[in-house]
Amino acid sequence: MKLFDDATPIFQQVAEVIERDIVQGVYGDDDPLPSTNELAVFYRINPATAAKGLNLLVSQQIAYKKRGIGMFVNRGARDQLVARKKQEFVDRDVRTLTSNARALGIDLDALCALIAQEYPHD
Repeated sequence: MKLFDDATPIFQQVAEVIERDIVQGVYGDDDPLPSTNELAVFYRINPATAAKGLNLLVSQQIAYKKRGIGMFVNRGARDQLVARKKQEFVDRDVRTLTSNARALGIDLDALCALIAQEYPHD
């Protein structure tokens, strides 16, 4: 089983996995994140690559460092990530969907009906 794809740098994919876990509630505010060595062993990657992924989260203010202790989730990181991912979804997917719908002559009501058909009902 291949853990990472070749199109995106591994350190970035490590950061994205941790971001997903934060969004899903695996890690909450001030929770410790896996150490560089834990990530390196788990994913069978170089510890420097794991550290680069964690440092990316620090640079994005998703995580913070406690020297000699480890990395922790910043307060409000989940909300920040959800807001960013929603905007990425709009920019990448919704705009493409609406543009394609217009090109095919699908009006808003018909598009909403198509989406409603595909959306799971609980």
